[in-house]
Amino acid sequence: MTQPPTLPRALPAGAPAASGMRFYLTTHKRHWLRLTDVPLFLKSEHFDRAIKWDEAQGPYAVDSGGFMELKDKGTWTRTPRQYVDSLRRIWEHVGPYDWAAPQDWMCEEAIIKGGWFGGQYFVGTRLSVAEHQRRTVNNFLELRSLAPDLRIAPVIQGDNVPAYERCVELYDKAGVDLRAEPVVGLGSVCRLQSTRQGAAIVTAMAAHGFKLHGFGFKILGLERVGHLLASADSAAWSSHARRRPPLPGHTHKNCANCIDYALKWRQKVISTVPTHRQTLLTDRSAA
Repeated sequence: MTQPPTLPRALPAGAPAASGMRFYLTTHKRHWLRLTDVPLFLKSEHFDRAIKWDEAQGPYAVDSGGFMELKDKGTWTRTPRQYVDSLRRIWEHVGPYDWAAPQDWMCEEAIIKGGWFGGQYFVGTRLSVAEHQRRTVNNFLELRSLAPDLRIAPVIQGDNVPAYERCVELYDKAGVDLRAEPVVGLGSVCRLQSTRQGAAIVTAMAAHGFKLHGFGFKILGLERVGHLLASADSAAWSSHARRRPPLPGHTHKNCANCIDYALKWRQKVISTVPTHRQTLLTDRSAA
């Protein structure tokens, strides 16, 4: 198999300047890569059974699928080597991605304790926040050791500001300069993003000078702390569409899997954010 060239761990030419933010549209439809040049965010598992590959027409990033893995299984069932092999296949067939998430361990209460949360059942890891953080950092180190040429981003995990600070210290002790990383994922803030606690976490981590990526951000979160992020992704368009009738002329039950709806929703998000922050939600043409 052709190996990707050795590249600096940086975003490709055309990424937005430090003052802008790249807003990825999260989807499980990998063929959208050939249909739009809007930044997309896809799980690595969506490529696992690919027979026909679609070359990316615009920027994209790869999620490891950690939330569902830990929610349903309570541990990672794919080895770091298997994950790296998958990332290499994606790179080779689809084209260079902006970055890929590691196999991190979320620190949300539902993930750790298990049980029913928001109508969903979580197996529960039954581990401590500190252990999740240790495993997150160790996995990043292993992935980078296995594939130093791939753009794998570190992720900070925690459940409050002091815990996130301790995770930063773990990276520092491991010799990882997070300030030098082109992307630093901010984990376990999806459900906190529009709250004071979530804003405090984002603010504290941004104060370090990290180029943060916000996983699963929605309009309220972007309005509150979007100016502190280098990038963000969202799949909120799908649940939004599921609760509404399809677009005029569309014959499906709803537009929860519809690229037309997703692109319209993304544009609406951009126009909803206050004018002085709209430049933060750049796509390829504005980069």
